[in-house]
Formats: sequence, C-alpha cells, structure tokens
Amino acid sequence: MSPRLLILAYLAVVTLPLAISWLVGGPPRPLLQELASGLGILAFAIILAEFVLSGRFKSISNGIGMDVTMRFHQMMARTALVFALLHPFLYSGTPAGGQRPWDPSRQLTITTEFLPLSSGIAAFLLLPTLVLFAIYRTQLDFRYEAWRLMHGLGALLIAVLLAHHAISAGRYGSQPVMAWLWLVLTGGAVASLLYVYLLVPLMERPRAWRVANVTQLTPKQWELTVTPNNHAGLDYQAGQFAWLNVGHGPFSLHENPFSISSAPATGPEVSFMIKELGDFTRTIGQIAPGTAAYLDGAYGSLSVDGRDEPGIALVAGGIGIAPLMGILRQMRLTGDPRAIKILYANRSIDQIACRNELDAEDVHYVLSEPPEGWQGETGLVSPDVLDRVFTPEEMREWVFVVCGPAKMMDVVEDHLIRRGAPSSHILSERFDYD
Repeated sequence: MSPRLLILAYLAVVTLPLAISWLVGGPPRPLLQELASGLGILAFAIILAEFVLSGRFKSISNGIGMDVTMRFHQMMARTALVFALLHPFLYSGTPAGGQRPWDPSRQLTITTEFLPLSSGIAAFLLLPTLVLFAIYRTQLDFRYEAWRLMHGLGALLIAVLLAHHAISAGRYGSQPVMAWLWLVLTGGAVASLLYVYLLVPLMERPRAWRVANVTQLTPKQWELTVTPNNHAGLDYQAGQFAWLNVGHGPFSLHENPFSISSAPATGPEVSFMIKELGDFTRTIGQIAPGTAAYLDGAYGSLSVDGRDEPGIALVAGGIGIAPLMGILRQMRLTGDPRAIKILYANRSIDQIACRNELDAEDVHYVLSEPPEGWQGETGLVSPDVLDRVFTPEEMREWVFVVCGPAKMMDVVEDHLIRRGAPSSHILSERFDYD
C-alpha cells in the first residue's frame, strides 16, 4: 500500500468510532462532557490501532519505512495517553446514587456501578505504566525478551479492560452499534497479536535454518551466516533486515532484528552483521555451526532497487554499515553501473569492519579517536566532512542511504536538505549504538 492509502486507512479506523458515536446521538450535554467522551473514544481507537503499528506487518512497515512506522507508533501512543488521562477529569455533575467511596472528588464517576468503572480505572493506571516502561526500557536495563512479553500482554490487558469499560460505562459505547464496533476492533487487535506470536512462528516451523559459520570482523563485531534447511530461503532485497532466532524453537521470544549484510545474488545463505551489545549478542562468538535458527522477514525499505539516480552514497556509523554492505555487495555482484561513494564513521580504527572489501571502493573513513599518523577524516560526521566528501551536484542528484547513530543521521539528513537534496533521495534506518 502507498503511504497515502495507509494514512487514509489509519484515519478512517481511528475516527470511525467517533463518527458512529455522533450518528448514534443522544440528549444534548455540556460541551466538556462531550469532549470527555470524544477524547475517551479517540484514545481507545488509537490504542487498538497501535497493535498493527508494531512493525511486524510488511504491508505497513515496508511501504512507509520501519523508522516512520515505529516513530508514528511511539507518537500515537503518547497521544492516546494524553487523551486517556484527560478524559475522566472533563466530566462534571453528580450522578445518581450519590458520592462513591473510591472517588471522593466525584471527578471520575460517570455511573453508579463500580464494576464498569473498575475496568476503566485499571486501564487508566496501566496505560501510563506501559508507555513509561517502553520509553525508559534501555535505562531500566530490562532483558529485551522480558520487556517484549510484558509489553504485549500489557497492551492486550489494557485493550480488554477498555472494551469492557467503553461498553458497560460509556454513554455511546453502550449503544448496540457501538458495542459491536468496539468488539470487532478489539477482536482485530487481539488477532494481530496472535498473528505475530502464534501464526508467524507456526508458518516458520517448516522453514528452519541452521548456522553455517560465525566470523569475527572486529573485536566486538561478528558476521553470522545461516543456510536454509530444505527450502528455497528468504526472499529479500539488499538493505533489508529480518528477525533472527538462534538456538530456540519457532515460538520463542528470543528473537532480535538484525540487518542483512549479504546480497540476494550470493544465493540462499543469509548473513547478519551483529555487534556485541546485549545478552544475546555477547554470546555470538560461542554459537556453533549447525545450530538451529529461524528467520522472520524481510522487513524495511532501505533498498536502492529500481531507483534511477546516477549514484549511490552510503553513509554509515558503526554497525550501521551492515545493511549498506548488503547493498554494496549486491551492486557489485549484479554489475550495477551506478557510481558508489562510501562515508564510514567509527570511534577507532579497529572498529572498521570489512575493510578489505571497502578499500577497493571510493571510501572515506571518519575516526573520532584516530591513531597517530591517520590520514583520513577525524572527529564526527559533520557538515564540513560531508561537503569535503560529496560534491554539491552529488548531494542534489544522488540517493543517500544513511544508517547509524541517531545524532549522526540527524546531521546528515539536515545538511543534505539544506544543500538541496530532495527528501525522497534520503533513505534512512535508525539504530542505537555506544
């Protein structure tokens, strides 16, 4: 689907409950109470839509890019949180039945029954917890697998609680048409979760892989290659990534997204460049050949296939070179005539991966901690460095593929735009590094 169609589909789904609520109608109420209901309806609809913005649906993430998908997911989660937190405090007036002991201020009460309110109150408390844990996951040092399970189950619980609250306590949600709509949308959200955690692993089960070899590239970077077990392999484009599960069953949560560093033209084997960062990556060097593996992919839109720009600029920082190596290898294996220029930044010289391959290209290295006698660029990737490496014509006409630390990518993207590069000529994918 095109980005425009995806945006229209999202707006239609999120605003549909609000539109039907307006059509259902009811006795007029004060403006603040209508606003309160509207915010609650929008918050719930946004939360349900978040389930399909997880990045695991190729028709979405491959259409608009994984970066855009995940940033939009995060932005809308915060938006839903604000709407949900404001929603109960805009109601005014005293309901029949008198003051409730759990709500002495009478701010939250919109019905005299505790059960319909209890599910809303529980969701009211759980939602900010879920969002805050997602924002500060890395600072809290959660294991990725544990956080992923907690995030999925927490989102599921919030969706069920809100469905009960909207139908049993909502002025509009109690209407039959709205009740059925909420049940259908909640069912769709739950189905998307079951798809990711159950159906996809079930489809992967007969398509097992095994580790062919693990090669150390730098002191903390490895290239892991897997080969298919009695199947055709993975259909992917150079520059994409896949979820890799090594040494566990297909239903395991022990899977992580890694960029593919191999080229489709090399054959069915698939390689990943992996840096030692977390619990799994620190043990990469200990993985024995023959270990079972599973792949879910390919994802991402970091591909130059089918583009007509005269040249390809590859700008990488650290392990961000991984998808760019896939692009470079594919172009060389297929005899792609487009010009290539590479800008590759690292902290020290021993972090430069695949140097034998890269030295045969038009490559410019940048080191923030260069050794004595270093002749290349020093410091960080800055506008001055970009101006020295790329001509004004190249910045305007070439396609730039950028992958690396967020700050570096911001500098590159901002400077290219200032130099006249169309935004459609800048492809990026963001990762976190030290």
